[in-house]
Amino acid sequence: MATLVLTAVGTAIGGPIGGAIGALIGQQVDNAVFAPKARQGPRLGDLAVQTSSYGTQIPKIFGTLRAAGTVIWATDLKESKSTSGGGKGKPKVTSYSYSASFAVALSGRPIRDVRRIWADGKLLRGAAGDFKSRTKFRLYKGGEDQAPDPFIASREGIGATPAFRGVAYAMFEDFQLADYGNRIPSLTFEIVADDGEVAIGTMAAELSGGIVRGGETPFLGGYAVSGDSVRGALEPLFDLMPLSLAEDGEGLLLRAPGEAPILLAQAECGAENRRTEISRRAPGLTPGAVSLAHHDPARDYQTGLQRATRNVPGAPDEARALPASLPAAAARGLAEYRLKALWAARETARASIGWRRGMLSPGGLVQLEGQPGLWAIARTTLEKMVQTLELRRVGGGTPQAMAAESGRPTREPDTAVGETVLVLADLPLGDGEARSRPLLTVAACGTASAWRQADLIVSYDGGARWEAAGSTAGPATIGRVTTPPGPGGGSAMIDLTASIEVELLNEGMWLESCDDQALAGGENLALIGQELIQFGKAEPLGGTRFRLSRLLRGRRGTEWANLHAAGEPFLLVERDNLLFLEPSAGLLGASATLAGQGIGDGGDGVEATCLVTGEALRPPSPVHLNLTWDGGDAVLTWARRSRTGWFWIDGGDAPLGEERELYEVRIWGAGFNRSIQTSEPVYRYGASDRAADGNPAGINVEIVQIGTLLRSRPASAAFEI
Repeated sequence: MATLVLTAVGTAIGGPIGGAIGALIGQQVDNAVFAPKARQGPRLGDLAVQTSSYGTQIPKIFGTLRAAGTVIWATDLKESKSTSGGGKGKPKVTSYSYSASFAVALSGRPIRDVRRIWADGKLLRGAAGDFKSRTKFRLYKGGEDQAPDPFIASREGIGATPAFRGVAYAMFEDFQLADYGNRIPSLTFEIVADDGEVAIGTMAAELSGGIVRGGETPFLGGYAVSGDSVRGALEPLFDLMPLSLAEDGEGLLLRAPGEAPILLAQAECGAENRRTEISRRAPGLTPGAVSLAHHDPARDYQTGLQRATRNVPGAPDEARALPASLPAAAARGLAEYRLKALWAARETARASIGWRRGMLSPGGLVQLEGQPGLWAIARTTLEKMVQTLELRRVGGGTPQAMAAESGRPTREPDTAVGETVLVLADLPLGDGEARSRPLLTVAACGTASAWRQADLIVSYDGGARWEAAGSTAGPATIGRVTTPPGPGGGSAMIDLTASIEVELLNEGMWLESCDDQALAGGENLALIGQELIQFGKAEPLGGTRFRLSRLLRGRRGTEWANLHAAGEPFLLVERDNLLFLEPSAGLLGASATLAGQGIGDGGDGVEATCLVTGEALRPPSPVHLNLTWDGGDAVLTWARRSRTGWFWIDGGDAPLGEERELYEVRIWGAGFNRSIQTSEPVYRYGASDRAADGNPAGINVEIVQIGTLLRSRPASAAFEI
């Protein structure tokens, strides 16, 4: 490249002999600035593969481009464990999760910003700068004054920590790997190095240290410079775009050709009786198709492919990969331009002219009298005052955008993570075992569907002391009651008249109907306020709103909480999406405060509170209170329920679930109040007792089962006697 230019400079100064001297000088500059060395950097395909090998070249990014980068520092994986599960006969499960800290070099020159980031092809950081997985992130833009990263310095020592000045890199601290199979994912970055498009001449000027100046040259949306020289960096462009390098009196100028071609008459093309020779290659030796791979902005800067074809049977194909950001239409135009140039270059010529045309130099354009089209000078030689021109035909014109499609890209939705919403409740969910510790149920989700998890801490003394509570389970289905049901009419029958309207928190949630057999098996269990219900029918009302009907009320002994108001929380109880906390029995009556910190939460996170009432320790209240007469005795009977046997499997009695069977019976009326204990679900209110109470015409009855740790809520009824 520079050889060609300086040959022209020498000729202008000293004629053909000066041209020869200029050629020697030009070769020195060419070797120093433009000649490619043995090692070449990555091309388009390599920009999508993250590396961490010693000696890997870091590309210099211009404009806006998507690239993977190179890992330049990393810690070992950090292991954390948490315990969850238990209840319903299931063992507790200890889960292990991993995190890592690492730095990724992005560009060998300064950049302005990083926008989106992908991990294993999934969106890790959205356009708004929000992360979808938990990590601390710092961007170093490659300034010559950037300081060492404090986390790297804390591990390596301040004096041993490089600042990587001149290199833009991203630092990930404590990157949580659970979303990626507990391994470091492959990352790609949307790197913004310059504002807007960048001219090829601007790139050449920077890369050559000012030796080359940029004139009027095409613009690119982005470009990844690789290679050990300016030629190695820009060589992929020169076969696809009309570019020329010329001496303009001030230095080397890179520009798109614009000067008029020089006409060579037939009379002057036969010096020393040497005729002009024209050669043409066979069509089958010229590519019949050119395919061009490029970064397509319409595909989130992933690889796009455009193809230009010519109907030539048996002709080979040429494949090109350009590490540049180009719209599909522009890439198609470059492919067509390249194919046209290849077919024009089938024709070559050799012409001999006198030494007075010594200003002609490689890269210039000429016209041959009697021959159509334009010819580019590929090489000049001077011998015995005769200059021989080796010419190749050029297609002419400039690349033009052509109609092209990018195809349908596969995109990860850029959904905001949203803030964490916590539900903390003391619920009777300790199935299958006689528990000795309270059981708190934790459910969480986000106000947007991309939410995944939050870290938890819990306090039982008003925030004076906190303890780690692990991480939330998967996103639960949470919302609020917009139209509450009326008071429950009992828990034994399906309510076919009442309904509940709820609004879920984000569009990623859904509710499904189920049949009566599934209801009997415990499906579609939900919490509204403090009452557990089941619903057989879920009717979508549009958006995130649903109407629930075919209700079973007061499930698991929660019929006491059957009064509701609009705005109460709604939770679909799915055990895989729940976390359970087990405070000690000594904390019964305390207030539990749960604090969560998710990716989309502010610095203070979110909180939820509830009283530790021990619902999993409390026997459910007795049912089926009845009064019959046996002689002169009024006989009170009832049926007990069990906190360890919610499902009536074989028609036999439910397991006791307590150390002993014991009830407290309270009878009261006008002017009397009687309380006794019994170990059976029956009490005889005899004639003598009624006389002592003034022979009341009616009584109020309240029965409580006394459990191992807690008493049931009372079951009450009124009877006439």
